[in-house]
Amino acid sequence: LEAIGGETAWGAPRTTEDIIRYFKELGFNAVRVPCSWDQNLEEGEGYVVKSAWMDRVKEVIDYIVDNDMYAILNIHWDGGWLENDIPDGYDKEVDAKQHALWTQIATVFRDYDEHLVFAGTNEPNVENAAQMETLLKYEQTFIDAVRATGGRNAYRVLVFQGPSTDINKSVKLMKTLPEDKVENRLAAEVHFYDPVQFCLLSEDASWGKMMYFWGKDQGGYATGAYSGKWRSDLNEDHVARQMAKMKKKFWDNGIPVIIGEFGASTSKNFNLGTDDENTKAKEGFLKSHAAYCGCVVKEAKSNGCVPFYWHCEGDIIDRSDKRVLLQASYDALLNASKTQYPN
Repeated sequence: LEAIGGETAWGAPRTTEDIIRYFKELGFNAVRVPCSWDQNLEEGEGYVVKSAWMDRVKEVIDYIVDNDMYAILNIHWDGGWLENDIPDGYDKEVDAKQHALWTQIATVFRDYDEHLVFAGTNEPNVENAAQMETLLKYEQTFIDAVRATGGRNAYRVLVFQGPSTDINKSVKLMKTLPEDKVENRLAAEVHFYDPVQFCLLSEDASWGKMMYFWGKDQGGYATGAYSGKWRSDLNEDHVARQMAKMKKKFWDNGIPVIIGEFGASTSKNFNLGTDDENTKAKEGFLKSHAAYCGCVVKEAKSNGCVPFYWHCEGDIIDRSDKRVLLQASYDALLNASKTQYPN
């Protein structure tokens, strides 16, 4: 629902209840629903959401909660009207839009039970203390607007985002948190594509080389034409250290953490060497992908974080045909999900 240009504009199929049921059958119990609103407003003042779009969002949320799964609904990137504007300083008009949209969203869903959670933004662009202060104002508006609509929104779990949803920036810049008149109903959100060289790069960048392989057991694949495509310092221990920062910052202070996105792209070209080298590299990558999925879920849950895999069509699972494409990665996710949260 976050796609600019329409629900299927970015290659995913239109969401159906059958798709949601399929994910439940696979063992998932929660769905993060990133959602665009700005492109679905009526013309004129007041930031009024088109009724047809609100009905569609409600339809998708109903697919989830009616199947006894949890849903996290947000205002996503949405063209960047809030997230990209933060570096320009606090804007009363942006704040008014945040208030208007969340008042409408919360009013429609105020009678839904605890299976529905709201998240105020997505990846707010914050680099320093002044920008952090601006983000806190917008997050406070989100919380206050939702609580004011009453019903079950008076105590619904609400999720605020760390600066840039980045672990290190959250530790450094988030000195204070948004306030809530209801105790124990806030959660923090960060995202995790770390190391980015493995998770996101599909080719070498000016600042770093793409990693084909990840995990302490996959270093041996970085030979021949693929030499240097693995890092010894960014494996399981690195993930554990990063997640431990979230436990210390939030969980140990009574605030759970949503890892609202994590994952590793599968779009890598295995054509650097001979056919044998390329085949071996593909094997090493698939093992790396599975190892990464399992490690992130295990370390997240061990440190009080709820992990959500960012799933693109044709990644681990084919939503259109409802079939698993990367069995080892899927198995790693599900097996690691049995990890217990800390006491």
